[in-house]
Amino acid sequence: MAEAPTLIFHLSDIHFGLENNRAIDWVKREIAERRPAAVAITGDLTMRARHREFDAATRWIRSLEAPVTVEVGNHDMPYFNLIERFFTPYARFHGMQDVVEKELELPGLAVVPLKTAVRAQPRLNWSKGWVTSRSLERCLAAIDRLPRGTKALVAVHHPLREVGTQGTALTRGGGKALAELAKRPVAAVLSGHVHDAFDITEQTENGPVRMVGAGTLSQRIRSTPPSFNELTWDGETLKVCVRNLSELSTEDMQIRDVPEDARPPRQPGEPVAPANQVPRTDPPVH
Repeated sequence: MAEAPTLIFHLSDIHFGLENNRAIDWVKREIAERRPAAVAITGDLTMRARHREFDAATRWIRSLEAPVTVEVGNHDMPYFNLIERFFTPYARFHGMQDVVEKELELPGLAVVPLKTAVRAQPRLNWSKGWVTSRSLERCLAAIDRLPRGTKALVAVHHPLREVGTQGTALTRGGGKALAELAKRPVAAVLSGHVHDAFDITEQTENGPVRMVGAGTLSQRIRSTPPSFNELTWDGETLKVCVRNLSELSTEDMQIRDVPEDARPPRQPGEPVAPANQVPRTDPPVH
């Protein structure tokens, strides 16, 4: 009998402090019912890196019934305390330090972190992405240590190149990182930051790299409703299904076909359907 595909939930940009409570309650129930092998959260757990936001994020993550790995997002770096930002930028993750940038090994697949959020950089907008040489080397070394035949899901916060969304990544070193990842057994690069889902293939000088972005579970929606990615790995193929709080299909939720505003129209005062009535999306786009 063939083994069941490995199920992974890819979440991003929950932004505790401005979270969508209906969305996170729905996702928590889905995790309890579906029991994914792993939950990968690609950054921006908080809105302003406040202690109370990290406390809420920690309680929620600790309540999930699945192994979790968390990337650091630009919103998770201290905003108002520059001394802390420069010298102890991850101190506020103290309640979940064991899951931050944690490698997860699954059957034939591993989640490997690649840090793109930095404490400072030589440009005014520190919210944008930067893959430093040290971070890339650490990621590549982790991939090279994987058992033969194991594919990597590389978890980042910022997309490694622009993907056509309203939000921008402007990731320095992203092109170099993609070219290096193309030399290795990488199933996909998982990211967040832009608050809209996408599934695209980037051609590099060393071959193609698949890039998969998750939407947001916050109130800070852009073109599409709150969502997360449901990934299934059968040992050869990674399938992506965007799960969302409306009746939009995966194809419509992903950026290559996303409408200008895919949020369903709602009249003032119209009640929102309970999360337990949210239908699944259409079959995944391959």
